[in-house]
Amino acid sequence: MYRAIKIRIYPTDEQESYLAQCFGNTRWLWNYMLDATTIAYKETGKGLSKAAMDKLLPGLKKEYEWLGLAYSQVLQRVTFNLSSAFVNFFEGRTKFPNFKSKHGKQSIQYPQNVKLMPDNSVIKFPGNLGRVKTVFHSYLPLFKFTTVTISRNADGRYYTSILFNQEDTPVVAIREAIGVDLGLKNFAITSEGSKYDLPKKQLAKLEKNRKRKQKKLAKKTDKTSAKRRKAKRFVAKISSKIARVRVDFLHKLSRKIAYENQVICVEDLAVKNMVKNPNLAKAISDQGWGMFQTMLKYKAERFGHTYIEIGRFFPSSQLCSETLLPIPMLQHGYDSLGIRFVDCPHCLHQHDRDINAAINIRNEGLRLLALGTSASALGGDVRPKSSGRKKSMKAEAIPNELGSLHSPLAGV
Repeated sequence: MYRAIKIRIYPTDEQESYLAQCFGNTRWLWNYMLDATTIAYKETGKGLSKAAMDKLLPGLKKEYEWLGLAYSQVLQRVTFNLSSAFVNFFEGRTKFPNFKSKHGKQSIQYPQNVKLMPDNSVIKFPGNLGRVKTVFHSYLPLFKFTTVTISRNADGRYYTSILFNQEDTPVVAIREAIGVDLGLKNFAITSEGSKYDLPKKQLAKLEKNRKRKQKKLAKKTDKTSAKRRKAKRFVAKISSKIARVRVDFLHKLSRKIAYENQVICVEDLAVKNMVKNPNLAKAISDQGWGMFQTMLKYKAERFGHTYIEIGRFFPSSQLCSETLLPIPMLQHGYDSLGIRFVDCPHCLHQHDRDINAAINIRNEGLRLLALGTSASALGGDVRPKSSGRKKSMKAEAIPNELGSLHSPLAGV
């Protein structure tokens, strides 16, 4: 499995100037090749392959001498990435490649000839860049790495990402299975009764600071002034800080859940559709549910554990986790996000709404895992065409009770 370690680097002023030149060269080459490929496709019905783009490089270096200032393999990596982007587009995995801008994040890639020197706290790059100062906080693998990427964020910080291939090492989990329900009041609620929240106070303080700096930036109307560039950099720095705080929380929580549980069950959320609600769009976007699920999935695979998503139409919050029967007050249109505890008339117990949903997600995930299917009960990813007459799609869902805790307050 491919993994990457991201390390911050500290280039000198001379190295920053050289990197700025390389960022500009690779950005120009990407835009040039993208335009040439688009024109060729419109005229002939076929785009330029990587080999065809590489053949254009010697002539471009002669015509534009400044293009040769960048390391040759860095330029060849641009054609490789653009060719891969077109393959992904035609196979339906991504959108059409975009032109790159000089604003925002910049990056270049070194496919080989990079040496790590932990004893000297430097990374040696080929070409004119040379040795760059760094601090190795992370464990360095003994495996051979493939690609090293240098990036500069909008806040002016430089990072390098080291990509390497490492065999997964299975980890013995301390728990058989867990269900995770994602929400707004609490970020994540587990079937064991645990609730996890984003560092809201810290994020709120940073958001307030960002709004103040954005107001100052808005007053700088001259886009060419040095004061506007300085104000823009301040906004970028605080935005980067907010992103780092959120990602740090997501990494720690996803690793904890993926490491401790053999089977991780979550709900497939349609985040793109949910953010269409203007009242909840920002709150949902700030949660980072999609990123969290991506982290859970690849970390579970790394530890040899199972990650499973149940269908988004499965009514996890409307069923009683004890009897698997619908709770009337949540089923017949009286549902409200303000209702956090519900009384079930079937089992005569009061359920915490979020924990009850997490237990149902866990049980449904175990059921799907046992059946080897991806079709959830009482819903599913695929709905049949309407034939004019309503048909009952209700199916009995039998939970896997082995090793599960049915008490909604379990683990509290």
